[in-house]
Amino acid sequence: MTVNKWTAADVARKVIDNKELFILDVRNADAFEDWKIDGHQFDYLNVPYFDLLDGVEEILLKIPTNKEVLVVCAKEGSSIMIAEMLSDAGREVAYLAGGMKSWSMYLEPIKVGDLHNGGELYQFVRLGKGCLSYMVISKGEAALIDAVRFTEVFTKFAEEKNVKITHVFDTHLHADHISGGRHIAAATGATYYLPEKDAEEVVFDYTKLEDGLTVQIGASKIDVGALYSPGHTIGSTSFIVDHKYLLTGDILFIDSIGRPDLAGLAEDWVGDLRETLYTRYRTLAEDLIVLPAHFMIIEELNEDGTVSKRLGDLFAENHGLNVEDEAKFRSMVTDNLPPQPNAYQEIRHVNMGKITPSDEEQTEMEIGPNRCAVR
Repeated sequence: MTVNKWTAADVARKVIDNKELFILDVRNADAFEDWKIDGHQFDYLNVPYFDLLDGVEEILLKIPTNKEVLVVCAKEGSSIMIAEMLSDAGREVAYLAGGMKSWSMYLEPIKVGDLHNGGELYQFVRLGKGCLSYMVISKGEAALIDAVRFTEVFTKFAEEKNVKITHVFDTHLHADHISGGRHIAAATGATYYLPEKDAEEVVFDYTKLEDGLTVQIGASKIDVGALYSPGHTIGSTSFIVDHKYLLTGDILFIDSIGRPDLAGLAEDWVGDLRETLYTRYRTLAEDLIVLPAHFMIIEELNEDGTVSKRLGDLFAENHGLNVEDEAKFRSMVTDNLPPQPNAYQEIRHVNMGKITPSDEEQTEMEIGPNRCAVR
């Protein structure tokens, strides 16, 4: 039988299009339990590669013949070998090129909606990491918000759209993934903005991102307005785009709220988090569409693959927005923190410009799920 080679883009379409898929993951059990390829209609079998070296006969009955089958490992090599063994046993299977490493890096650009006077807003969905980046496109210009480190993805997309990236924003100093913001700005000549309160230790030049700042993008003059919203970090800043979309960074998610502890200051920042969620955001129009910087579970994806929800609906449905007693809120936040992101201290230092790891080292730092939310 034929062994097919699938790219991360192929798998992403299976997720977004809500297709069935059976995944044989041959990584160790702890790696699989910590992080896997999530899909709405995916089924899984986890058998470590070393347990299959003598043959795949014992698992054949566990692998369906009426679904597409994908073999996955960390970097590709083991999955190719197991896929070939399954093929020799008469099964048609595929393997994931580049393994979970490639899955962690892939970005799928999806249009969120139209802005006034011909503008557009795109969400770049990093399915393997849960990261969400944004590009505001106006006539001739574009702005980026919370761009991840894959510079060429954004610059090539801007070229395809015939726009020049002129403004690059980070809502905060990220701790779970490496920002591409300042590198994209350097490559394009764009202005790079970072909240000053998060930038005390950075070793590069930046433009201060301040509450109330409004930047107009392109000939369509699309407004990107900054709203100070601390709590995840002391400098966390949200954006209101075209008076229609609320980009919340890591403060508010679809299914949860941001964690305040990634600089070791949970007790200090939990009050800021509550103030932002229960006071600052409550003054905003409930028809704003919330666009966070991350998602945690596959159920947060909409039918088109985007991650978004009306602010008023989140006020009604998000458990983190419905704890009236402040003491209970503090307890919920500080007592329910998940494990901290992989290599988060090193990632913060990369984003400060203090260290410059190789591409391979950066990939290893980012491996695994994001953990920016309170459980």
